[in-house]
Amino acid sequence: MSEKQSFLGRLLNFAWRFVVGVYKFVTVMIFVVIVAFIWMGFQGGPPPKVDSNIALVIAPTGELVEQLDRDPSRVFLEDIAGDMPSQTLLRDLIEALEEGANDPRIKLAVLKLDGLTSAGLPQLEELGEAVHRFRDAGKKVVAYSPSYEQEHYYLAAQADEVVLDPMGMVSVEGFSSYNNYFKDALDKLGVQVNVFRVGEYKSAVEPFTRNDMSPESRAANQKWLGDLWTEYGASVAEGRGLPETAVDNYVKNFAAEIQKFQGDGAAYAKSAGLVTQIETLGQFRKRIGAIVGFDDEHGSFRQINQHDYLHAIHHEQSKQPAAKPANKIALVVVQGEIVDGEGQPGQAGGDTISDLLDQARRDDDIAAVVLRVDSPGGSVWASEQIRREVQELRASGKPVVASMSSVAASGGYWVSMAANQIWAHASTITGSIGIFGLVPNLNKPLEKLGIHTDGVGTTTLAGAFRMDRPLSPEVGSIIQAQINKGYHDFISGVAAARKLPIEKVDQLARGRVWSGNDAHALGLVDEFGGLEDAADAAAKFAGIDAEDYVIEEMQPEHNFTSKLLSSFSGSIHLSAVPGLPQWAQRVLEKADVAADLRWMNDPRGMYAFCFCTPSGTAR
Repeated sequence: MSEKQSFLGRLLNFAWRFVVGVYKFVTVMIFVVIVAFIWMGFQGGPPPKVDSNIALVIAPTGELVEQLDRDPSRVFLEDIAGDMPSQTLLRDLIEALEEGANDPRIKLAVLKLDGLTSAGLPQLEELGEAVHRFRDAGKKVVAYSPSYEQEHYYLAAQADEVVLDPMGMVSVEGFSSYNNYFKDALDKLGVQVNVFRVGEYKSAVEPFTRNDMSPESRAANQKWLGDLWTEYGASVAEGRGLPETAVDNYVKNFAAEIQKFQGDGAAYAKSAGLVTQIETLGQFRKRIGAIVGFDDEHGSFRQINQHDYLHAIHHEQSKQPAAKPANKIALVVVQGEIVDGEGQPGQAGGDTISDLLDQARRDDDIAAVVLRVDSPGGSVWASEQIRREVQELRASGKPVVASMSSVAASGGYWVSMAANQIWAHASTITGSIGIFGLVPNLNKPLEKLGIHTDGVGTTTLAGAFRMDRPLSPEVGSIIQAQINKGYHDFISGVAAARKLPIEKVDQLARGRVWSGNDAHALGLVDEFGGLEDAADAAAKFAGIDAEDYVIEEMQPEHNFTSKLLSSFSGSIHLSAVPGLPQWAQRVLEKADVAADLRWMNDPRGMYAFCFCTPSGTAR
């Protein structure tokens, strides 16, 4: 009798827990739906009106990106808290400037750049070209900031006027590449990291095997960093009408000159010709207000920011008669670390990108594809899946043009190499053609804790890949053989795609990083230019006139429910907490070690990755 009661009790307990679970789930879903409707209510509303004689304010915030791919939970918190977006789409800024150049209602443009936290030099170059086109239309561009960081100043230098607050300064320092090296720490902990690589320049593994930068990496890094610095200085000098050495001299003389000006950074920047005017924000507002009028309600000059302006423009365009359907050029973005599977926000999932390329191949309305790459690489397997889809597109008769943004190195080059043509900037970071594998052993740290590993296996390979056992020479030889083959596959693919002898490719590969300028000279890149140039080239390959196509961005599909649930998945970042200071956000992001290593999910443990983002671009 007691057994029957026990069984009945367990059944009733299970039923009760099930009912409670359903109740909790329904309650949470009701809450989610209510909040979602409130959220969508904030997103709606009528489009803003574009008044005549008004200033267009270009005010990017957060990271400048090729495709918006923020974590939904972060987007939700930003919108609810009224915070500035943590990402700004590069194409939105360019489009706003291009539309404003031809819009008689727009009198001038103001660059407000202090909210920008991260941008690559090639991205700034493309945006700078849009600024010049705005100026070529006969309209003035004015930059204002309390202080200019290095990436801010590059774009500001392209304006007619560069205005700085009296207490501000132009913080230009140059580009650098510094890493932490862990060999001594790993030795003290007893952690052995088995490294397998091809190429003396494949420096991504050096932090685990050395306490300093190798001579080969030092020489290569100095070269491409120097190329970027030269490009930066030349562009700023051209924008400001200064000698090409002006920026370099500004940095070299900073310590002496800042003493001469008694710590007045704004005065030194003006004397060096880097800024044209020193004004407080109130003075600046009054001066611009004298041109476009003053808005007493907001206490500033009459203005419209790029978000509202594009919203209004798109609404106006939607009311116009439908134009003749144009040919479509698909845009597929490879942004962030390349990972196996679908990938998370901020990553380029091999399966996700491959699916988008496959959709483009099967879509009869798409004539060609632009593959926009801003990635340091990652999983070899995922990179190869993307490359194969590029080949399939070409085999189907649809051309593919690769457009390299700030970084298209290692796996970023792997996915690009099979394209009909590769476009880049002189300051693009590319190359790093090589692969590596890392196998850590934790048996010694475990033994220090009194934990020992023992057992039996049916073969010498059974259990040989466990991290709590020393790696045998036999297993090491197997892994190195696979790495060698992977490297040979890489350089063979480059040789076939670029029509170069494999011996020559091997010489310029070896994991070495190149600037876009050198890559072009070596034959790794075909042309210099931005996304629009690459799209024109893709259209030409497809036999389409440059004026007779539209770019259609292809993005992964996410249903409404999955977006909502991901917002409440428990993965909300500390750096997205409303009210957290910006410096604290960036520290937390940099300290997220687990996130930094999340891209290492290649099924064979083989990676084509480049730790080659220079300091000075805030990446």
